[in-house]
Amino acid sequence: MRKSQLDYILKVRLPVTVFVVAVAYLVTFFVSRPERDGVGYMPDQPVAFSHKLHAGNMQIDCKYCHISVDKGRFATVPSTDICMNCHTIARKDRPEILKLAQFYADERPLQWKRVHRLGDFAYFNHSVHVNRGIDCKYCHGDVAKMDKIQQVQRFTMGACLECHRNPHAKMPELAGKVNKGPEFCGACHR
Repeated sequence: MRKSQLDYILKVRLPVTVFVVAVAYLVTFFVSRPERDGVGYMPDQPVAFSHKLHAGNMQIDCKYCHISVDKGRFATVPSTDICMNCHTIARKDRPEILKLAQFYADERPLQWKRVHRLGDFAYFNHSVHVNRGIDCKYCHGDVAKMDKIQQVQRFTMGACLECHRNPHAKMPELAGKVNKGPEFCGACHR
C-alpha cells in the first residue's frame, strides 16, 4: 500500500466511517428510547379501546377485564369473550365494536399490542401488589383518564427500587398500610 493511500484512509475514510457509526448509534439510541424505557409509548391497537370511557366514565373495575391481576403473576389482556359480555347488547352498531364482533365471530384472538413491558430477566407478580392495596395507577398511570393507553412510568430496576425503598413518597395514602418492598436481588431476578 502506498503512503498516499494510507494517508487517504487515515485522514478521510476512517473519520467518515467513525462519524457515520457514531451518528447511526445516536439516532438508533434516541429513536428506540420509547421502546426501551417505554415512557410515552402509545401503540395503535387492533380495535380502538378507551380506558377513559370504560374505567373512567363507566367505572368498570380493572379486574373485570384483567381477570387474573389479583390471582397471579400476570394481569392478562382481555379476550374477545370478555368484551362481548357487554357488546352483544351495548353499542353493537359502532364501527370498532363491529370489528370486535368480527374477531369474536371468527374465533380469532385480538392481537393487542403490549404497552407495559418488563425485561424477561425480571420477575413481577401483579397479585402481590394488588392484594396489598396498591392501585394500578401507581405503575400504569391514571388510565381512567386515557382514551388511548400509554406508558407513563419507567419500568426499570431503579424505578422499582425507588418505590420499594420509599413507598409512602409515591403512595402517601397507603402510609401505615404498605411496608417497604424487598430489595434483595432474588426477589425480582429469579
